[in-house]
Amino acid sequence: MHQIDPDMQVCMDTCHECHISCLQMAMNHCLEMGGQHAAPEHMKIMADCAQICAVAIDFMARKSAHHQHICRECAEICRACAASCEALGGMEECVAACRKCAEACDRIAA
Repeated sequence: MHQIDPDMQVCMDTCHECHISCLQMAMNHCLEMGGQHAAPEHMKIMADCAQICAVAIDFMARKSAHHQHICRECAEICRACAASCEALGGMEECVAACRKCAEACDRIAA
């Protein structure tokens, strides 16, 4: 079994946590809250964030030559999602997961 770089493993785990957090919050909390929580722009950034996290995990797992710029994009989208969630309030768990993921992806992208 080929070992995955420890920093990359941390990033993959963090991306996974963010992916799950964004999906759960969007599909449960946000839709139930309605109003601005269910606004198209907010739902789209949450879906984008969940998807890019899943893509980043795949690229790192494959040790793709393109994983660094995917992680850079992931960090950018995670920060945008964190900002959207923070602006609405009551989504601290998602904000924290997105910020943690952005930091981990920044380290891989460097």
